[in-house]
Amino acid sequence: MKRGAILAGAALLALTSALAIAQNAPESLLPPGFDKPRPKPSAPAVNKTSGNAPTAVSTPVVQPLPGASGAAAAVPAGKKIPSLAELEAMSPDELDELLGLKPKYDMPAAARRSMSKVGILAADEGGFVSRSLAMQDARLVEASLTRNSGQLVSRWGHILLRRALASRLDAPAGVNPADFAAWRAALLVRMGEGEAARALVQDVDAGNYTPALTQAALDSYAFTADVTGICPVAQVIGGTRKDADWRVLRAICAAFQGDEAGGIGQLDRLTREGAWPKVDLLLAQKYAGAAGEGRRAVKIEWDGVKDMNPWRYALTIAVGLTPPDALMKDAPRRYALINATAPMLGLEARAAGADRAAAAGILSSAAMVDLYGQIYGRDDIAGQWAASAGDLRAAYAGGAAADRMTAIRRLWDGGADPEARYSRQVLTAYAAARLPAESGFSKDAPGLVASMLSAGLDQNALRWGAVAERGGIAWGMLALAAPQRSNMVDGGTLNSFYGNDDSESYRKSRFLLAGLAALGRVDDATAGEFAARLGVDLDRQTHWTRLIDQAAAVNNQALVAILAGLGMQGSGWDKMTALHLYHIVGALNRVGLGAEARMIAAEAVARG
Repeated sequence: MKRGAILAGAALLALTSALAIAQNAPESLLPPGFDKPRPKPSAPAVNKTSGNAPTAVSTPVVQPLPGASGAAAAVPAGKKIPSLAELEAMSPDELDELLGLKPKYDMPAAARRSMSKVGILAADEGGFVSRSLAMQDARLVEASLTRNSGQLVSRWGHILLRRALASRLDAPAGVNPADFAAWRAALLVRMGEGEAARALVQDVDAGNYTPALTQAALDSYAFTADVTGICPVAQVIGGTRKDADWRVLRAICAAFQGDEAGGIGQLDRLTREGAWPKVDLLLAQKYAGAAGEGRRAVKIEWDGVKDMNPWRYALTIAVGLTPPDALMKDAPRRYALINATAPMLGLEARAAGADRAAAAGILSSAAMVDLYGQIYGRDDIAGQWAASAGDLRAAYAGGAAADRMTAIRRLWDGGADPEARYSRQVLTAYAAARLPAESGFSKDAPGLVASMLSAGLDQNALRWGAVAERGGIAWGMLALAAPQRSNMVDGGTLNSFYGNDDSESYRKSRFLLAGLAALGRVDDATAGEFAARLGVDLDRQTHWTRLIDQAAAVNNQALVAILAGLGMQGSGWDKMTALHLYHIVGALNRVGLGAEARMIAAEAVARG
């Protein structure tokens, strides 16, 4: 397969990025100094003046370490010898590090994993081909991953990008596979996919971690409130990092590795130093105290705390506390996404987070139904979430179709904003598929079709083709979502859609045109006339459009998916352009990802 076009096109990407770091050279597994030959003892000095026998010189006696000889082995050269008080305060882990006894790897050679094909989703499990990015320009891959904010306008675009990032992939040539894993894990965290990011970093042995992967791992463990997840890495890497986050987490790890007193002592020292804000260190002490039987009382005081940060939130929910509402009122969106999948939180908090996570693509329709099913089964939950759980049951099990439709409407209307409403449509996808396609529900057809397509139920949605108004919103979604179409869309129907379009600046009409043109479902003349009416130029080229078209030309699914994710960044569909949608849908369709292309195009019309 020719890759030259992509390699040449990398220079066109208008994103700055540093060159990738080369693979590190192999390192000795012995402690420092043990891999060098033992120096030969020098001959004793002879007193030439007197001619007498050599004079004995008195030297201090230093007990050698096991397996080594000489005083030099006691403390590595260049290191300050700690005082007795400092030695007593050190944890066993710190002592091993001081004396050079810490190995580079925490497992025998036979158990170490290969650094090729790092990821969690194999090709036969739905992942992309492992060599997809191996021959691509590392600068292009790095920029496409590191410069993506992680917030995508499309639920289906998010699902596709997550699939690409989680695939078992070989690193681009010249890139350390650990750094490549770090780029992917960091983007997954920014997307709100903490569990996937954590699984990805755990696919690399601690001895192979780089600074970038260490930071990505820290971020993924903070996102999932898995405070001790970093401990195996900290055990191997030791004190190579000196920042406050690392030191606090090492102290917590010491407590959970059997040295509770040492870990708490380290946290006390860090408190006196002011390494973290007071409330954060109190939370760390409370968490570390759970490791043993010390039962140290720690009172968390929120007075004076004005904001939230990742480790503060992780420790708060990990110790079973709830942060004050005032802190969470204007907190970033990431915390709602954390709540959606955090097992230590109450079901109401998880349901509130699900109203963001489902629209984003983090939660499936089945996961949403499971969550509401748990709420329905609890007698101690009342209020809006209990009512919504009851409505979901009625949407599935209500006697008459009209009653089920009424329950579905209540769920949709319960969404606080368009994002939450779309999450509720994800929730009701399978209930919508159970409704009969009758003319009595024609006014609800756009919502029902959007709901079914949010879960990929295109065949169920197509049953509504006879009910949907020709040229209406439901018709537009079905025209894009159908796996095949026997005839081209005519200009008259496009004009009818335009007349029914009440979106800002006729955004839905622009997206419909882009999707139909990309899928080849409207002829060039009709598309040109409609584009002129809308003021859209689908022939315009940018650096990004050339790159995604070149990736599609060489049939590279993974690269197309990553570049599509780069082109779908934004807080809402008002940030998407018809030009970007046209190239995304067209490129996906050309490389065999037609189902994803159709769902993204239909979603654009539903949410535009």
